[in-house]
Formats: sequence, C-alpha cells, structure tokens
Amino acid sequence: MKTFNLTRRQILNTDPETAWRFFSDPANLCLITPPWLDFRITSPVPEIVYAGLIITYRIRPLAGIAVPWVSEITQVDPPRFFVDEQKLGPYRFWHHQHWLHAVDDGVEKTDQVHYALPGGLIGIGLHALLIRRKLDEIFRFRYDALARIFNAQR
Repeated sequence: MKTFNLTRRQILNTDPETAWRFFSDPANLCLITPPWLDFRITSPVPEIVYAGLIITYRIRPLAGIAVPWVSEITQVDPPRFFVDEQKLGPYRFWHHQHWLHAVDDGVEKTDQVHYALPGGLIGIGLHALLIRRKLDEIFRFRYDALARIFNAQR
C-alpha cells in the first residue's frame, strides 16, 4: 500500500483556547470546507470532540457523486491536538492529526495527513492526475477561510 503525506501549517491570530474551541467543534467543519464538496454532517455531534466519537458525513468529491464518510476521533489532548481517522469513505486509509501550538504571533495550526487510496496502481495514478490537486484545493480553501475567520477576531 502506497501511503501519501500532506502537511499544512498556518499562523492564526488567536489564542490557544479560542483555537481549540473552534477546531474541536465538528460543526465548524462546514465553515472551512469548499462548497463544491457539498459537505454535510449526517450524524448528531457534540460541541466538542472526544476520543471514540463517531461522526458521519456525506461529500460529493467527484462529478457530484455522493460518498459517505465515517470518522472516529481516536485521540484528544486539549488544547494541543486531536486525531481523526476515516473508518469508511473514499480512502483506503486516512489519518489526520490536528496540532495547535502557541507562538508569539498567535497559534500555529498544523494539519498532518497520512492517506492511501484504493485501487493499487490505478489509485496511485489517480493521485498523480487528480486526487493530490483536489486535496491541495481543499486545504487552500481551508487556509483562506481560517485567515478570514481568525484575522477578523482581534
């Protein structure tokens, strides 16, 4: 299984507690996900994540085809980090670490994603042709949305 890695860092103009409240609330995913994904949470969610939490979503990543996604929050260490792992969805493997670290300018947010695609060589080819570009678009949208949200707070 070929595993890929995606890392994104961003400095947010906020304090660690505010950042934690925002990122640990699953409802805020809608605010930082591109509209073209038609992202919908399909399960009840609490205001703050906890280890063992199962969240179900629906996305439309390609050609408007709806795809279910089930995540489990596997680790939580407030206000430093949490991990979500895909249990069902478009990836063969998805492990997403969300790190928050206080810095002089605010909070450094780091996304560390390890993922693999189904389909063997076909999946690897699709990654090169399409999937990596789509993930870059999603995280670019997220970066811009977070810049608007957190730079407007202070």
